[in-house]
Amino acid sequence: MSQLDNALRKFGAAEANLAKLEKLWNLLQKNIPSDIVFGANPVYEDACRSYKQLLVELPLIDGWKPTALPWELDEIAQSRLDARESGEIHIQIEVEGEIEKGGKELRKYRFYFAQKRRKVIHNLVDQTINEIDKLLDKLQKTYPVDDETVGRVESRAVIVKIQEPADWQLLSDKIQQIDVLLGSSVPRPSRWGDMKRHLYYGEIGDFRDIITFDWPSVKEGLLTPRYAENEPIPVGVTDLSELILSNTSGSVLTQLNWKNLSAEDFERLIFRLITSDENYENPQWLMHTNAPDRGRDLSVYRVNRDRFSGVIRRRAIIQCKHWLSKSISLPDISTTKDQVKLWEPPRVDSLIIATTGRFTADAVNYTERHNQSDSAMTIELWPESHLETILASTPALVAEFGLR
Repeated sequence: MSQLDNALRKFGAAEANLAKLEKLWNLLQKNIPSDIVFGANPVYEDACRSYKQLLVELPLIDGWKPTALPWELDEIAQSRLDARESGEIHIQIEVEGEIEKGGKELRKYRFYFAQKRRKVIHNLVDQTINEIDKLLDKLQKTYPVDDETVGRVESRAVIVKIQEPADWQLLSDKIQQIDVLLGSSVPRPSRWGDMKRHLYYGEIGDFRDIITFDWPSVKEGLLTPRYAENEPIPVGVTDLSELILSNTSGSVLTQLNWKNLSAEDFERLIFRLITSDENYENPQWLMHTNAPDRGRDLSVYRVNRDRFSGVIRRRAIIQCKHWLSKSISLPDISTTKDQVKLWEPPRVDSLIIATTGRFTADAVNYTERHNQSDSAMTIELWPESHLETILASTPALVAEFGLR
């Protein structure tokens, strides 16, 4: 059993106990009288005993877990009676708050549990997304999803899962793997149910909907930023007024601290940049184990909208090189250009090399000569200075990735 699988099993067991506690708490609330009532209730009493046993098996999260136990019914009645006789409304409110304390703690635990689970599954979800992208690309070469092809074969009700059972089953398995990873604490992305339904039927029209609608929407929902939507980014100051009162004179540092990023962080940063730009569509992470450096690249379509020519989409491959100690040389450019063939078809119109370092003079000259030739594919160089200019207009990303 792998460490990840063992971790997921423990998360699953903890979540099962949490779900039982939540169910028991709801049962307890239904059996608490709305007024002052003394007396026995066997259902309530058994639920209290079970609640206490389950709470023992709930693991800590950063040293904390729920500790509040449900009150006995007579204890609730006596506390309500004492609060009412005191004539103080705030005492009555405090009593009701103490009665509800267990439910508040369960909701707090559920919140932190979901955060921890997202961190555990983060990298594996990304890896599974890459594998699904490759499977869909492979199937699409056999079953193109353009309207003309679909219209020609749909009358014959071609069922892809019967024509390509191994690949179709593997695709279904990968989607199921993501389902298991997300568990019940992480909400499913938009069109998740549509994709599961289309996978079940597996006809050519279903495959077209998966490629065109379902998977792009699902993937966008799965590729979360480094911080969750409502998760705070560390600021490092408690009061912004302190910044105004302090000496704010001096120069502004434009150079970013690229050392704070790992190679994967750099890829994610570039991915976030292109997904947030309206001129880029359908970004994908690609990986090819036969590449000389086993490099991970991004595939994306650039969109050019012209009122005379219409919409033109050109495919670009972005190779991310998180190099801090050396510059990218001419042989590096040449090798990368040859690797582009690994990603065809469809045709690659542009090769972009993004780096946290720089390019040698020979590499720049080679690129300029190549772009002046009759080659259909252009090469673009994105050195650190270029990326720093782009990121200057997106301070939220700079803060999220800790680049300053």
